[in-house]
Amino acid sequence: MRCVVTGAAGFIGSHLCAALLAAGHQVAGVDAFVPYYPRAVKERNLTHLRRQSHFAFHELDLRADDLDPLTSLLAGAEAVFHLAAMGGLLASWTAFDGYLTCNVQATQRLLEAVRRAGGVRRLVHASTSSVYGDYVTGPETTTPCPVSPYGITKLAAEHLVQTYDRQFDVPATVLRLFSVYGPHQRPDMGYYQFIDRLLTDRLITVYGDGTQRRGNTYVGDIVRAFLLADERFERGAVYNVGGAEEVSANEVLALLEELTGRRARVEYGPHRPGEQRRALADTTLARERLGFMPRTPLREGLRAQVEWQRTLEGTPADPAVPVATQAGAS
Repeated sequence: MRCVVTGAAGFIGSHLCAALLAAGHQVAGVDAFVPYYPRAVKERNLTHLRRQSHFAFHELDLRADDLDPLTSLLAGAEAVFHLAAMGGLLASWTAFDGYLTCNVQATQRLLEAVRRAGGVRRLVHASTSSVYGDYVTGPETTTPCPVSPYGITKLAAEHLVQTYDRQFDVPATVLRLFSVYGPHQRPDMGYYQFIDRLLTDRLITVYGDGTQRRGNTYVGDIVRAFLLADERFERGAVYNVGGAEEVSANEVLALLEELTGRRARVEYGPHRPGEQRRALADTTLARERLGFMPRTPLREGLRAQVEWQRTLEGTPADPAVPVATQAGAS
């Protein structure tokens, strides 16, 4: 299969490209290196992919570049995985233009290029639990009520995907992802920050009282959901994809202290506007139709992320904390 992955140099996108290549597919990766975080981080994610003969990377900005090269790239592709987006909650209040162009405009222009190219049989779109609101426990039929500009732009992108499906025969399905973590996590994300500051003995800021709860999802489980959504494609479907272990921020910090062998120095800051108080995925539909179940226990997934971040920081790995095996991390 020939496929296109947008956001290929990002956290989840780089893992997805690797999994598709391992399955024997040809992968065209697209990324614009939008300076939300350093380009060097994304280039590092691409290092192992660039060595693969069936991988071709294309630096294209979906927001502004001419659509003809993108349309040509999409011609002949059987599947498109759209992961390119501006992530993160806090910055969406102060840098709204970036979220609007990356999450809405870029999605519309990609869909237009898919429509012009013709022949794409499946488009799998990455959305987020943030479309629901601040207290998320229900199924996909729950009425979306986002409480942040980030969630609003991602919901708008979903509507664009569904509209192009209905109006222009662009067959699509949507995955709503819940609190993804693991190796390659963006440096602005919470668990990356927790681990980095533990390893370097710096102060950790927890926003709110630390009792906000998440059903965290290991990146290997997320990738498997994308592969299943492609393999068992159902046009027009929307699926929640998330982990089953619900924990608070305080509980995660305690577990990370155990895994790193370090004591956290913690201060508590104000609650961030738009942050979810509780987000636990109801994955009944994904389990029934895709056969998806999260496999990676939180402890094992966090152990893998800790060991990955140790290599980045140049901190010697603790022999009491083994690296997760590939089988356990998928």
